[in-house]
Amino acid sequence: MCVVTSKAKTTLAACGLFALSGLAVQADVTCAERVFDGLAYTACEVDPRVDDLRLFLDAPSGEKYGQFSTIEGALAEQGKTLTFGMNAGMYHDDRSPVGHYVEDGTEIMRVIPNAGPGNFGLLPNGIFCIGDGRADVIETLAYEAERPNCRYATQSGPMLVIDGDLHPRFLEDSDSRYIRNGVGTSEDGTRVVFVISDQSVTFHEFGRIFRDDLGLPNALFLDGSISRLHAPQLNRSDFGRWMGPIVGVVTPLDR
Repeated sequence: MCVVTSKAKTTLAACGLFALSGLAVQADVTCAERVFDGLAYTACEVDPRVDDLRLFLDAPSGEKYGQFSTIEGALAEQGKTLTFGMNAGMYHDDRSPVGHYVEDGTEIMRVIPNAGPGNFGLLPNGIFCIGDGRADVIETLAYEAERPNCRYATQSGPMLVIDGDLHPRFLEDSDSRYIRNGVGTSEDGTRVVFVISDQSVTFHEFGRIFRDDLGLPNALFLDGSISRLHAPQLNRSDFGRWMGPIVGVVTPLDR
């Protein structure tokens, strides 16, 4: 059972698709605060058929964007704005992507298929792929086998939900709790939900938010502890450590 705590007028269909009205910022992205099993989180739903969903890494200056405000400044010069943003994958000290990364059709970093240290190497991990009119979370080996046409892609790990099942290594009684963020997708790729926990959660609890509350069959962990959200609808734009890859939705300023 979910509870919505956003001040915006909200209609939820089976605790799934959001339809918000009376927002300060007009956008197709819809964000709302929710509670599931006593855990508070914020979820932003994107429709890749109509929303301009992108990944951001290198600014025109050659430096990494690093902050939502840097992206907003660059977009403003084009008459556009960032109506949603979230950190989108793990990165090295120089803020370059740890795993596979594609931006505007150009591969910046190859796929990393093997196990390794840390959360990224906790297989199975996965890739978030933004294609033509759809976006999908795909397990890494399946991605390598299929090689889908992704205009943008970012690899992270572990997978949270794989074809309706939680990651097999998640422990229900784990005491590892962090603020975490991730993304889940529907089977047809037309429903994309980005989630950030508003309190510390375990991987098991976080995976259940996607599977059991949002009803999404595939979900990918993006990062923890540095997790950040830009949601003008909720008058929220988190500031903190400089980020690597960032995912966001771009909208014209005059809209």
